[in-house]
Amino acid sequence: MDREDFSDFVFYADESGDHSLTSIDRGYPIFCLAVCAFDKRIYSRSIVPGFQSLKFRYFGHDAVILHERDIRKQINDFTILIDREVETQFHAELARLVERSPFRIFACVIEKERISADMFPEHPYHVSLKMCLQCADRFLEMRSQQGRISHFIFERRGAREDKELELEFLRIVSGQNDFERRFDGFRLVFVDKKANSTGLQIADLVARPTGVHVLRPGQGSRAFAAFRSKFQGMPANAYGKRGIHVVKKAKGPG
Repeated sequence: MDREDFSDFVFYADESGDHSLTSIDRGYPIFCLAVCAFDKRIYSRSIVPGFQSLKFRYFGHDAVILHERDIRKQINDFTILIDREVETQFHAELARLVERSPFRIFACVIEKERISADMFPEHPYHVSLKMCLQCADRFLEMRSQQGRISHFIFERRGAREDKELELEFLRIVSGQNDFERRFDGFRLVFVDKKANSTGLQIADLVARPTGVHVLRPGQGSRAFAAFRSKFQGMPANAYGKRGIHVVKKAKGPG
């Protein structure tokens, strides 16, 4: 294959919360899908080496996977964060690394308590996926990359879930979207949860803080502050359903 067929960008996705509308966690009644777009040259030359260097400094090797949940709960590889001094330094360096890494974020957040299964027949995951893919299409159009092959990397979740996601992805890119046009060149790739992918780890670090920001916008967050300027959403009122947010550049508390 001619290498010119590939776009200059690669996309990594992760989610936070579950998409059930019948079983809702009252402490976090949110579903968030975040897709991060990276310029491949910058990603490979500076972003990945930067995250590897961070891992070498704190763990002595780069096989550690940066899971937002493990970091937040200080479990598994991140028991080192029980030491307050190490925790403070690690979080500061991680936030600085995320902030300085050039990438864009497309995120859709659904406040599940504001909708119901009866009034919302569409699958929350599918709505979020459509919103993010439409943002990605607009992003590529603005950079004259439409039609070239762009890969969207998702973690494997299970055979049934992956098949459902694949079918919905294909449906959306075939033209069943709000633009009513094909997203030629979009390709879906599944990788194992244990894959040490820097892009997937960054998407994981982004997803939950974004959901928390929508849930509690007045609550300051060091994690969210690190990437608050990286969101790229749709034009205003592109999707007006109550309780669904295509997150744009954030203002107010971090």
